[in-house]
Amino acid sequence: MKLPLEITFRNMDASDALEADIRSKAEKLDQFYGRVMSCRVVVEAPHKHHHQGNTYQVRIDMTVPDGELVISRDRGQNHAHEDPYVAVRDAFDAVRRQLQDYVDRRRD
Repeated sequence: MKLPLEITFRNMDASDALEADIRSKAEKLDQFYGRVMSCRVVVEAPHKHHHQGNTYQVRIDMTVPDGELVISRDRGQNHAHEDPYVAVRDAFDAVRRQLQDYVDRRRD
């Protein structure tokens, strides 16, 4: 990556373990396609209105040559996203698919 990875936690305390997981997943994407210019990840916890059923939202903005890939996994779409690690995993899976499509289009 040309620019350092940016990780932001909103409405929640920063987690060293979650940050390490995000860095690991971003590094794998950078190894997959070495021309990633920047990557910003936002993990947002819901407001503390409920004690259960709260899901995390993860947004990934990735800049590549001639484009930007954006993934936003909204709250409420999947109850598995009550775990921030699952929400991060699903968001990175989605951005990897978008990156694969981008690479395939560039080759054609």
